[in-house]
Amino acid sequence: MLFAALAAVFACMQSACKKEVTEGAPVIKSVRNYAAWPADTLVHSITTGQWIVLVGHNLKDAVQVSFNGVPAAINSVMFSDTSAAVMVPAVIPFPSVSAEDLNTIRYVTRHGATTFTFGIVAPPPTITGISNENANEGDSVYIYGGNLFFIEAITFAGTPVTEYATAGDGTSVGFVLPALSQSGPVVVTTKSGTASTVFNVNDATTGVLCNFDDINTFSWGTNIESGSVNFPGNRGSYAVLSNEVLPPGDGNWWNPQRSINTNDVQWLPADSLGLPVDDYAFKFEINVPGPWSGTSIYVVKGYGFDYMARYEPWQGANGAVAPFTTKGWRTVSIPLSMFRTNDGKGTAAASLAILLGSSGNGAVNIHTKNFSAAPSASGLHAAIDNIRVVKIK
Repeated sequence: MLFAALAAVFACMQSACKKEVTEGAPVIKSVRNYAAWPADTLVHSITTGQWIVLVGHNLKDAVQVSFNGVPAAINSVMFSDTSAAVMVPAVIPFPSVSAEDLNTIRYVTRHGATTFTFGIVAPPPTITGISNENANEGDSVYIYGGNLFFIEAITFAGTPVTEYATAGDGTSVGFVLPALSQSGPVVVTTKSGTASTVFNVNDATTGVLCNFDDINTFSWGTNIESGSVNFPGNRGSYAVLSNEVLPPGDGNWWNPQRSINTNDVQWLPADSLGLPVDDYAFKFEINVPGPWSGTSIYVVKGYGFDYMARYEPWQGANGAVAPFTTKGWRTVSIPLSMFRTNDGKGTAAASLAILLGSSGNGAVNIHTKNFSAAPSASGLHAAIDNIRVVKIK
């Protein structure tokens, strides 16, 4: 009888202990790489955007996981009692992280919380775009990307930029463009590394198909102008696309000022057509001085409408429409992988040869259309210059 009683007590103690472990405050013991064995090794530091596995106890029922004070997106399916797979936030504003939050993982469940000290390092910078690749001296220019903080040096076409302002989240850095003497890449060096563009800025020749000046392949369509009253900051001549509010489905691109059509030009050298489609981008500078929404600008090659790229900067998430202006000239960069079937909404071409043909030669056609079943929200008045295809990877 005594043995039975002791066994019952022991069982009860085991149950209580098990309940205490399961429902107690979380404990983090280590951090592993989120990968299949044998790559799921212990890590000694982590960086933004990295998937990791937290190993410990009482990790299920998480309500918040934060890194350097920045909450991560959590998915309860990825959590068990002894492990939690989570992605470190893609953006951590390292310069503004408080001393008490620096190098910490904060884990909160319905049963408690813990703070685990662990090295969280800023990754090397990345450059995803330049606001105006062909800006003039004195223009405001922005470099877009990630981890653009702790900057040690910036050069723009080989010229040092010594005064700049960085966004708190490291996604951009802005400056007034100094005088340039040559073309060249954009290079940003931070304490964590260096990023450089594959393409050159301040470059009037590489990949240029039409600039309406010394490389003028324009054939017919809209007006060509060179004045600086309506579109200040121009570099020579440019084309003007213009239309009033368009009726539903109006795609009469051949109407006055609705299209830019060049002679046949070499989009890419024939020996480059075997490279990946997303290695190149179709680029131009645009100036939209007044609010624009509803009218789409689209690009096709040689009047072939099998593949189309649409430029609709007024189109927001979930179908929201917001009037768009450029406040001067800005660069538009459309990866060739964004030339798609089904009016630009379908699938990308499997190869450059399929997209551009076996020769890579043909006209550039930039047209306007209202793809909507309702009248366009506004008209369009925009200048376009420096049409080109440039390697971006």
